[in-house]
Amino acid sequence: MEAAKHFNMGMRAISNKQREEEQFAELLETYHDRVYALIRRIVIDHDDAADVLQDTFIKVWEKRDTFRGESNLYTWIYKIATNQCLEFIRKKKRRNFLSLDTYEEKLASKLESDSYFDGNEYQRIFQKAILTLPEKQRIVFQLKYFDEMKYEEMSAVLDTSVGALKASYHHAVKKIEGFVKDQLNH
Repeated sequence: MEAAKHFNMGMRAISNKQREEEQFAELLETYHDRVYALIRRIVIDHDDAADVLQDTFIKVWEKRDTFRGESNLYTWIYKIATNQCLEFIRKKKRRNFLSLDTYEEKLASKLESDSYFDGNEYQRIFQKAILTLPEKQRIVFQLKYFDEMKYEEMSAVLDTSVGALKASYHHAVKKIEGFVKDQLNH
C-alpha cells in the first residue's frame, strides 16, 4: 500500500513537471519573437540579445507566481525584459569601464558590421540616430515607434508617468529628425 502511494505521488510530480514544461514552451512560443525584437533593439548585438532573452525568460518563469494580472502578460514580460536589458547594459559598461558616449559609439559600430542587419543606408542612419538618444529616451522611443505600445502600458513597463513618457517621446523624435537631416546633408 505504501509503495503504491509513493508511486502515485511520483506520477503526479512527473505529470506536474510535464505540464510546467509545456506551459514554459507555450510561453516561449507566444512571446519569443516580440521579446527578442525588443531586446535586440536595445542591446543591438545579436549574441547579447540572445543572452538577455534567455535571462529574461528564466526570470519570467521564476517570477511567474508574482504576476497578479494587473496588466497584460506581455506588458509584465516587457517590463522584465527592459529591466534585464538595462541591467545588462550597466554591467557591460562597468565591466568594460565605458562611459555612456563610448558605449553608444561601440553599439553604432556593431550596427555597421552586424551581419544580421539587412537594412539599407537610410535604415542605418535611422538606427544610428536612435543610438544617439539617452538610454531611457531610446527605450521610450522604441516601445512607442516599433512596438506601438500605448503610453499607459509603457507607464507600467517603465514605472514612469504618461506625461513624462509623452514628453520623452516628443524630444526623441526631434533629436532623431535632427540627426537624420544632418546625416543626409553631409
